[in-house]
Amino acid sequence: MTDLERVRSALREQRIETPSWAYANSGTRFKVFTQPGVPRTAYEKIDDAAQVHKFTGVAPTVALHIPWDRVDDYADLADHARAQGVGLGAINSNVFQDDDYKLGSVTNPDPGIRRKAIGHLLECVDIMDQTGSADLKLWFSDGLNYPGQDNLRARQDRMAEALHEVYDRLGEHQRMLLEYKLFEPAFYATDVPDWGTAYAHCLELGPKAQVVIDTGHHAPGTNIEFIVAFLLRAGKLGAFDFNSRFYADDDLMVGAADPFQLFRIMHEIVLGDALSPSAGIAFMLDQCHNIEPKIPAIIRSVLNVQEATAKALLVDTDALATAQRDGDVLAANAILMDAYNTDVRPLLAELRADMGLDPDPSAAYKRSGYGERIVRERVGGEAAGWGA
Repeated sequence: MTDLERVRSALREQRIETPSWAYANSGTRFKVFTQPGVPRTAYEKIDDAAQVHKFTGVAPTVALHIPWDRVDDYADLADHARAQGVGLGAINSNVFQDDDYKLGSVTNPDPGIRRKAIGHLLECVDIMDQTGSADLKLWFSDGLNYPGQDNLRARQDRMAEALHEVYDRLGEHQRMLLEYKLFEPAFYATDVPDWGTAYAHCLELGPKAQVVIDTGHHAPGTNIEFIVAFLLRAGKLGAFDFNSRFYADDDLMVGAADPFQLFRIMHEIVLGDALSPSAGIAFMLDQCHNIEPKIPAIIRSVLNVQEATAKALLVDTDALATAQRDGDVLAANAILMDAYNTDVRPLLAELRADMGLDPDPSAAYKRSGYGERIVRERVGGEAAGWGA
């Protein structure tokens, strides 16, 4: 197999999961902006996700968020997804919206509230059983606003206790993906603030617990590719939530703020032989499209990930290793930059044509008329949005 054939084969195999909530109305803490034609039900979210896969060919699953995507019959929802040509992916829990969680969910000092939160996490595992989903994704907003508000060590004990109970409930082929976030909504101390805390909890839990890297959840200047390399080496990188940030957790389209960072991240993935779905890393989007149309924005994000991946696959790793061994700093950097500066759009267009897809997914979606159709048809009911 030639180098180009290897690159094309890897790109053909790539999988990117899209999130159900990205198809709904969203905004900032100041305002949720509404758009015509957004989904009103979990079924309609899946319909929209199917469009992204139809035009990109690499987005075959959609993540659900509970309770936002709660339905009476999850097996029926899974059947609907299959009929649309996609599948159901990770089940995302929600222990941050209820008033009870003002002082935390699984780390709350009130044992009754902790019990409620754990009950929801166990419900999500039940839903996994019904949908066939393999991944339970956990993010906790738990934390403190003021010194002395609660006992930091005790909260870690409560976190560990809750995670252990949920971990023990997982099935043989299910796993727990633990996400971290530097700050917000807690401003003094977050209970899972960084990759080290998440890693320590996952290490204690066992092999079915792995870390999620949300690219927007770090302090400015954080070297995310180092975290990727470390967790890959430890066998504890389970998933990504791809998005972009300029200041805090901006949840912009992946690759919009720092495409070079996305390339560097994907370079570590390629070096670690972790791009193939068989490697077990879930590449997911987690974005809020506040001012841009939903489906076109998600298509653009998928294309951005594909472009960064293609560039990473073009790195001459043998030449890079030689330059590194020789201590040739300039040559090593130049090899990386040569790949990054390559225009891979023609390569991806040819690949899509070979796959029976339109070479330009964005233009093809626009021509399809699907966006205009859902605006006409989705009249009445309540549009999905934050908290729905």
